[in-house]
Amino acid sequence: MSGAGRVRGEAGPLRPGGRWRLDLGLWAANGALVAYIVISLVPLAWLLITSFKYQVDMFARPPRLLFTPTLDHYVTVLGKSNFPSYVKNSLLAGGLATGASLVIGSLCAYGIARFDFRGRGAILLWVLVVRLIPPLALIIPFYMMLRSLGLYDTVLGLGIVYLSLNLPLTVWLMTTYFAEVPVAVEEAAMVDGCSRIGALWRVVLPLTAPGLVATSVITLIFSWNEFPFALMLTAGEAKTAPVSITEWLVERGLLWGELSASGTLIILPVLIFAAFVQRHLVRGLTIGAVKS
Repeated sequence: MSGAGRVRGEAGPLRPGGRWRLDLGLWAANGALVAYIVISLVPLAWLLITSFKYQVDMFARPPRLLFTPTLDHYVTVLGKSNFPSYVKNSLLAGGLATGASLVIGSLCAYGIARFDFRGRGAILLWVLVVRLIPPLALIIPFYMMLRSLGLYDTVLGLGIVYLSLNLPLTVWLMTTYFAEVPVAVEEAAMVDGCSRIGALWRVVLPLTAPGLVATSVITLIFSWNEFPFALMLTAGEAKTAPVSITEWLVERGLLWGELSASGTLIILPVLIFAAFVQRHLVRGLTIGAVKS
């Protein structure tokens, strides 16, 4: 018998019991995935449907699946409130934090990934520990700092706070992405005349583009959704979109229609952005997951 034949004989066909267990495992995994998707999407679907309902339909028992839709809540949110300016503040603060964290974090991560120096592991551990500090422990120090600098209730001050919150995560993620790029690629670029910065800009960053996209999406989502710091560090001028939902709590109760419309509008920008960069986002999140 040939070597190939012996290998096939040793491997043998998959036994019926093994195939049954494999199929059962796939069914269980798919069922868990479907359950997770349903649990995640049902609240969003309920929020969207509620934003188109009249007050009487919202509290009908049992819930009405067929109802007369209305755009009154969106008209109120977009035309009779300061919600558009709050969205602008969120975009400015989130964009500032995302852009600055990518620039600063990428340079820091590149140094950690490429240079072997004393305390390198301790720095990475400290970066992660800083990210795990409870936000409530930082609100008062940030409040006092922004007050003393004259940046309280400003988009710039809020952007600096978001930068400090997201920078550790950016450094941690980008260090992983840079470590996946072979050093030989950079050395070849420098042999061809590139400086260290030139090799980083022309070779390394294009190779880690999916990682940059993934990091930017995560940073933007964290900045866009942030609530406690925006609530405590703004008074009106720099109020963000998530904080604006508190305005729908009035003396006569909670305006559920306007609240649902605001929530839907807050979710949309992130969904649109993620949809455009979905391909790069998936590639970026899976870099380093499988060793070549």
